[in-house]
Amino acid sequence: MQKFILIVLLLATVTGFAQNSDMPNDFLNKEFHKDRRAKLREKLPSNSVAVFFANPVRNRANDVDFVYHQDPDFFYLTGYKEPDAVLFVFKDMQTAANKTQYNEIIFVQPRNTQAEMWTGRRLGDQGVKDQLGLEQAFNNTEFKKYNVDFSRFDQILFFDFENDVRNDPRDSSDLYDLIDQFKMKVHYPSKEKGLTVTREPEKNNLNMQALADIMDGLRGFKTKEEVDMIRKAVSISCMGQREVMKAMKPGMSEREIQGIHEFVFKKYQAEDLGYPSIVGAGHNGCILHYIDNYKPNVTNKELILMDLGAEFHGYTADITRTIPISGKFSPEQKQIYELVLKAQEEAMKVCKPGATFQDLTMATRIVVNKGLKDLGIIKTENEKHLYYPHGCCHHIGLDVHDRGPYDKLQESMVITIEPGIYIPENSNCDKRWWGIAVRIEDDYLITKDGYEHLSVSAPRKVEDIEALMKQPSALDDFVLPDLNTKN
Repeated sequence: MQKFILIVLLLATVTGFAQNSDMPNDFLNKEFHKDRRAKLREKLPSNSVAVFFANPVRNRANDVDFVYHQDPDFFYLTGYKEPDAVLFVFKDMQTAANKTQYNEIIFVQPRNTQAEMWTGRRLGDQGVKDQLGLEQAFNNTEFKKYNVDFSRFDQILFFDFENDVRNDPRDSSDLYDLIDQFKMKVHYPSKEKGLTVTREPEKNNLNMQALADIMDGLRGFKTKEEVDMIRKAVSISCMGQREVMKAMKPGMSEREIQGIHEFVFKKYQAEDLGYPSIVGAGHNGCILHYIDNYKPNVTNKELILMDLGAEFHGYTADITRTIPISGKFSPEQKQIYELVLKAQEEAMKVCKPGATFQDLTMATRIVVNKGLKDLGIIKTENEKHLYYPHGCCHHIGLDVHDRGPYDKLQESMVITIEPGIYIPENSNCDKRWWGIAVRIEDDYLITKDGYEHLSVSAPRKVEDIEALMKQPSALDDFVLPDLNTKN
């Protein structure tokens, strides 16, 4: 009997508890996500339900998919990281057929021994109950039988569908089928072959607009737990910038420089990138979202613009530094760089609760336009140009361009300030400015009276950058042998 009990305990360890023994223990806890659902419920209109679907699996090519990334709203409300799921958050308590009272319910992909052997562990309904604290959790195979009368709600809030979800014919409860079943349950208007099949004419309670504003109002204000995650992502990203400054040498490739950043991210256990890494040397820096990073040999006459952010436990940083590949700014590079830095610092002076995003942008534009005019790059301060073609601020969090209200700054927002000047080849100015691209981007927590500069550990001033670039790098002796690709 004792031997039998021991075997049972061992099996439980192998199939259950051991599954998470090798996972980090500093994720957002289930209380955080429960609180977020409660805050959402407070903002919902009377007699309504909010519906959220997990992100689809995206195919890369043939039988290879992209690494899965959960929909940020879905993760924010549940902590669930797997596909093929749907969440309902009700304004009011509901009564199940067995008289159970509930105000939220989730349907998730079921455990599957064979699938888990290939693609990784699943929580299943019981795991979601135990680890994520959603008491009404069911396998998605049960959703088809979920018989709520949706016509009795005044509003059903959800994001409209983009029709970009693949159907897996082997799985009758994947995301494609969950969406299809939901559409049938709520009488979603569908357009096929020019015809419109409408829901019951006496009541159209589908609201596909309101949820965006509600989620903006929630996610735009970070809790202490979220700020802790963002701090970690920012600190990791700053360390990447610092290590690259020390390791930078003429002759490196853009991709090698990208690799150093991302190696540092992984060394500090960042799971992912918040967005595709931007590493542009010389005129490539003039492409705002340059992600090719192909240039094989950066020269000592160029600047290199590096816009990268580590994603830690779902939260991303967004930091840009522009440095001279030679280790020292040329006179022209320094003039443009210090103009961008001055613009950023002017925006920082007005960065506090009550200021608008437009206030910060205008503070940078005034500095940039005056500076470009003084340098002879534009003729007047009011001249229209594309040397600074973007705004200077956005929210960061679960997305690099995160949800949030874009009117006035308020306490507990986390934003960027990122002015830039980009002078492409053949611009209508003196050739000595051609190919210079500078962006400086930092992350800020809005406080009660001002801001906290989260990314201050990555040098911004010319003298600090040049001093750090003189320091030895841990990678100085890391030299790989040449590849012998000849037969």
